[in-house]
Amino acid sequence: MKPLSALPLRQHNHQHCINDALKQAKAIAEHKDLRFTKQREQVLRLIWQSHKPIGAYQLMDALADATGKQVAPPTVYRALEFLLEHRLIHRINSLNAFIGCPCPGESHAGQFVICRRCGIALELDEASIKAPIQALAASVGFLIEQQSLELSGLCPTCQVSAEGESEHG
Repeated sequence: MKPLSALPLRQHNHQHCINDALKQAKAIAEHKDLRFTKQREQVLRLIWQSHKPIGAYQLMDALADATGKQVAPPTVYRALEFLLEHRLIHRINSLNAFIGCPCPGESHAGQFVICRRCGIALELDEASIKAPIQALAASVGFLIEQQSLELSGLCPTCQVSAEGESEHG
């Protein structure tokens, strides 16, 4: 399991995240003979610009700001569908938003911790969680096709901030 002090929870250069994500996406597209269009690249770049999930309409606004022209919703949704289909991003259902996948192209259960205060999200990869959930589902005859676990709370930075506020409030 990745520790909670992992990369997104401390200050760092997001450009490295963006560059790695684009490099991996281009490699996957080339390997699978897929078209990684400029629009798809721009959407992926915007998703990786921070470690906060971003919604489709926020993406449309950001693309309009970057290109100087309005972007139609179907254009963004097609790019998101492509990125989801090829496991380059994840959908955070509770927020109706998207976040970059640090292990693109690999099939894995999504486990996310999401800070309700600052909005940062971190994908965890703990295999030991998947088996009991599948066993529980199987016990009632259910076959899980996709698994995503979203946990909401406070990141370490926001915990410290909340403690400071409660001491002064």
